[in-house]
Amino acid sequence: VQLQASGGGLVQAGDSLNLSCTAIALDRAMGWFRQAPGKEREFVAVISRRGGVTSYSDSVKGRFTISKDNVKNMVHLQMNILKPEDTAVYYCAAAYANARTFYAPVQETAYAFWGQGTQVTVSS
Repeated sequence: VQLQASGGGLVQAGDSLNLSCTAIALDRAMGWFRQAPGKEREFVAVISRRGGVTSYSDSVKGRFTISKDNVKNMVHLQMNILKPEDTAVYYCAAAYANARTFYAPVQETAYAFWGQGTQVTVSS
């Protein structure tokens, strides 16, 4: 599974961005993680392989929305009301294959494949 993330950039606080992740094969749970300078990589959002289950970190809940297009093999992260603390490199990831339709893991160790990351910078 090859992943390609895009859509990052420099925006002001309160602005929106839409990140996209293109995958060759997408019949897996897909997640977004981020890593800010000097910090550990952290979970942001996940969507189950059929899209029926989503989960978000508390810091982005209500502002970010993850979605999946299984026809185009793409996963999106719509980020609204961006804050300076959202500044990070954002990574999309594909989970290890799992037959459970509602499987939507939040831990990094559940993910087998990672994209190269896209930088999001939010100025105050």
